[in-house]
Amino acid sequence: MYKKHLSKEQALQKLRHYCGYQERSHQEVKSKLYELGIRKADHDELLSVLIEENYLNEERFAIAFAGGKFRMKQWGRVKIKYELKQRQVSEFNIKRALKQIDEETYRQTLLELAEEKYTDIKNEQWIVRRKKTIDYLLQKGFEPELVNQIVKQITSDN
Repeated sequence: MYKKHLSKEQALQKLRHYCGYQERSHQEVKSKLYELGIRKADHDELLSVLIEENYLNEERFAIAFAGGKFRMKQWGRVKIKYELKQRQVSEFNIKRALKQIDEETYRQTLLELAEEKYTDIKNEQWIVRRKKTIDYLLQKGFEPELVNQIVKQITSDN
């Protein structure tokens, strides 16, 4: 079966809809161009149009992504930064996105996750509980120094 070739205008319409639905990274849009079977020679032109029309904005994507992953999945900065790098977002935009996460909320979320995890595994010895809690928080992408601080705080409280 042959893939139907889209005109530039048809492809642009599809991409406008794709980017209008939710924020996208440049990499996601490039993948979509391949998926639509658009000639490589036309990629840069179509990307430029989307950027000019403000459908595609890497900084906006990075901020939305970081905020969403922190609020919805309670990811830490380390994991968010890694994921943004995987999506080929610039270091500058990654830093801007991470600055948007409120420090107070970030620490409060970390504290709540730590307390929840620590109380969930109450059948273990305290050293095992502590290790499992630390591992869990590191896996969520929180910074090691911060995790150690918080876990020390909750284990001394108990």
